[in-house]
Amino acid sequence: MVTAARYYPQLLSIMGNTLRFLPAFVAMHKLLLEGYVGEMQVCDVRVYGPSLLDQSYGWTCEELMGGGGLHTVGSSIIDLLNYLTGFRAHRVHGLLRTFVQQNGLIRGIRRVTSDDFCFFQMLMGETGSSSGGLCCTVTLNFNMPGSFVHEVMVVGSTGRLVARGAELYGQRNGSKGEELLLGDSGWVGPEVKEMPLPHLLGLSSMVKGLRQSFQAHEERRSWAKGPVAMAPTFEDGLYVQTVVEAVKRSSCSGEWECVEIMSQEPDPNHNLCEALQRNKT
Repeated sequence: MVTAARYYPQLLSIMGNTLRFLPAFVAMHKLLLEGYVGEMQVCDVRVYGPSLLDQSYGWTCEELMGGGGLHTVGSSIIDLLNYLTGFRAHRVHGLLRTFVQQNGLIRGIRRVTSDDFCFFQMLMGETGSSSGGLCCTVTLNFNMPGSFVHEVMVVGSTGRLVARGAELYGQRNGSKGEELLLGDSGWVGPEVKEMPLPHLLGLSSMVKGLRQSFQAHEERRSWAKGPVAMAPTFEDGLYVQTVVEAVKRSSCSGEWECVEIMSQEPDPNHNLCEALQRNKT
């Protein structure tokens, strides 16, 4: 897919990470580029919420089918940190756990293998550099009833920026308290209980960007890059998937794992055998 996207540059090929389009993160990215926090040092992400499982047994219960917090939420966080900082992970260390393996509706011979708790660390640096100067910690916990918590914080040498939900706060060193830099504009569309507010607002902004991109050309056979310039490409998607796999390997080995982007398409039979073997253990 990455090769095809490179071969057909006129086709619009983007990944569906809606958090990049959330106004709070667009503003955070701009402020980071302007040096609001100085030299970036630490990123801390916390996402807490109720279970991600469906009411009945399905793909969300299976790790091999892409279920779990790391795949569904962690991948968007990995891509978001790449977008905000401009850095990529070189080494990762992670821990995945499945605390709820059965419930009232998923029981008997059925057992959940997807993770409902995930914690991982990333050492990030510039692309092409082997040293990671930025330390990132991500905690994903989907065993917490109540309101959804989504917080992304970037700390630097001269201040910090914090996105809580759809709001952006900032505080410079020496100031007495943090200031509200961007408030929550609110959601005026239909209520969607399955999608948290940051993802919902980001999706709305992304769809608007796509509409503007195609409206820029009357014949609608081409598209303007400006409105969707911040969208992740297929190459970004390959990077995210590589980091996810490295976190999973680290959870099994208990050690730091290197993030190495593949340059050639792997043998699908070999990958299937590895996945089946990992599921048995």
